[in-house]
Amino acid sequence: MNTQDTSIEQGYTPLPLRAHTILGICEAIGEDFGFNPTFLRIPLAASVIVSPLWAFGTYFALGAIVLVSRLLFPRAKVSASTAGGERPLVANEQRELAKAA
Repeated sequence: MNTQDTSIEQGYTPLPLRAHTILGICEAIGEDFGFNPTFLRIPLAASVIVSPLWAFGTYFALGAIVLVSRLLFPRAKVSASTAGGERPLVANEQRELAKAA
C-alpha cells in the first residue's frame, strides 16, 4: 500500500498533493488560522502584477514559515481506539440524511 492510499484512508491528503493547490502554502496558513485561503490567494495573485519578485519572495517565505511550523508542531495522529471506529467522510461521499417526521 503506498502513502497516498494510507493518507486517504486516514482522511488527510498532504497539502502539496491536493489537486487544487500549487504548494499548499495559502491553504496551510488558512487551515492553521481558521480562515478561507482565498482571502490570502487573491492579494498574492494581485501582487504578482505589481511586483512579481516581491510576490514570489513573500510566497516562498510564507512557505518556509509553514514548513518550520509543521516540522516543529506536527499534526497529531488519531489512533483507531480514540476514533470511535467511525471512518472519516470523504468530501464527495453521499450520506443519507434522517427523514423528518
